Amino acid sequence: VPMGVLSCMKYLMFVFNVLVFAGGTCLAGMGVWVAVDPAGFQDIVAARAVLSTGAWLLLAVGIALSLLGFLGCCGALRRSRPLLLL
Repeated sequence: VPMGVLSCMKYLMFVFNVLVFAGGTCLAGMGVWVAVDPAGFQDIVAARAVLSTGAWLLLAVGIALSLLGFLGCCGALRRSRPLLLL
């Protein structure tokens, strides 16, 4: 496989993992916003327990995706197979 192709794949994997990291960070941010906003969502969330659980689930999924994206970025830049498989 030519070196240019491997370099292109490395940077494409890095960009994809940056997008996963950014999406996870946005989800975590929205989860925090919904869980703790006293004026906006708190009245709606207090009325339905499912929405409160959903906010915490959104936060957990966002943190997991952020961690996954970060490890993927590190793995792509270092060409580390264990980090990419994780």
